[in-house]
Amino acid sequence: MSELREKMKMDMELRGYSSGTIVGYIRQVSNFAKFYNKSPKYLGEEEIRDYLHYCIMEKKLSEVTVNHINASLKFFYTKTLNKYWNVDKIARIKVPKKLPSILSPEEVNSIFDVTENLKHKAILMTIYSAGLRVSEVCNLIITDIDSKNMQILIRQGKGKKDRYSLLSEVNLKILREYWIRYHPTEYLFSGNGRTHAITPRTIQRILERSIKKTGITKHASVHTLRHCFATDLLENGTDICYIQRLLGHSNITTTTIYLHLRRMDLLNIKSPLDTFLDKKGEGND
Repeated sequence: MSELREKMKMDMELRGYSSGTIVGYIRQVSNFAKFYNKSPKYLGEEEIRDYLHYCIMEKKLSEVTVNHINASLKFFYTKTLNKYWNVDKIARIKVPKKLPSILSPEEVNSIFDVTENLKHKAILMTIYSAGLRVSEVCNLIITDIDSKNMQILIRQGKGKKDRYSLLSEVNLKILREYWIRYHPTEYLFSGNGRTHAITPRTIQRILERSIKKTGITKHASVHTLRHCFATDLLENGTDICYIQRLLGHSNITTTTIYLHLRRMDLLNIKSPLDTFLDKKGEGND
């Protein structure tokens, strides 16, 4: 499907899709074609339904992955082939809403304590202190650190939007130590060879090693540090609208999930059962 691949690629580029999304969508359409060993232009609604069902029931793919396949095929058929897409027959699968895992401030600090490599510590601290996505910290360049105004510029984050986030005093101090020792040239955190940005997978491995040293048993990823940034700000009284802007969320609804992650002991909320029993006990005195 080389000709169709190029046409789909152009269609996505004309709409401003990111290079990562383009590669992912094309790969999913290619997998679909290989499954039937036919060009996708000869396949239709029934084949799409059967393939999505196979991905759910046989391959046991996650809901998010299945919906990504659905979106890829929908773009190809509606935009590249200009065909009708029946949303009732080819529906997206419902994704369970799960609360993200978070770490306490003490657990986050313990990760920093056991991270001995200065560069690794600087990376993890920058992610947490500014609430960055892993791709955003990978793409930071030296001039994005604005020490004069104590802020970090995140260029073309999710949704191709620029924004500013916080630059903490502690983070700036360790970044200066890192600068003196490593002398980065373009990317703030480069990978092997010092000419390319560090990869997300490398950062994930750095965090995994540090978590293992701490003995923390919770499931945690690099994105967990971003969640911790948001919940810690919320618990310290920061308005959720400011948190939305710092995180780069387009919709406040996305940010409100952190309301469910606040530690109940900090909210001074008492269960009605405890209140009831307390009153009952007072009556028996």
